[in-house]
Order: sequence, then structure tokens, then C-alpha cells
Amino acid sequence: MTLVGFGTFQVRQREERKGVNPQTKEALTIPAKKVPKFKAGKELREAVE
Repeated sequence: MTLVGFGTFQVRQREERKGVNPQTKEALTIPAKKVPKFKAGKELREAVE
């Protein structure tokens, strides 16, 4: 989805990865999932600078 002058949103696939539960120190697998990704448009980048 593109918002002219603001930026673009896309859906990306995040791969499965290994992690650790900080309370129990137990190793676990974090499943793959879809996450949003945002790329700022030129006008937004210029406004923030």
C-alpha cells in the first residue's frame, strides 16, 4: 500500500529463529510470521531532516 508523499507499507515474511526465555533460560523456537515493513517517502524523509 502506498500513501503518496508519506511512504509505502509492505508485508514481509520473518523466518523462524531460535530464542531464549529470559526468566527460565530455556531455549525455544520463535515461529515464522508476517510483519509489516514501512519505507518512508521522499517528502516524509525531507520533513524529518
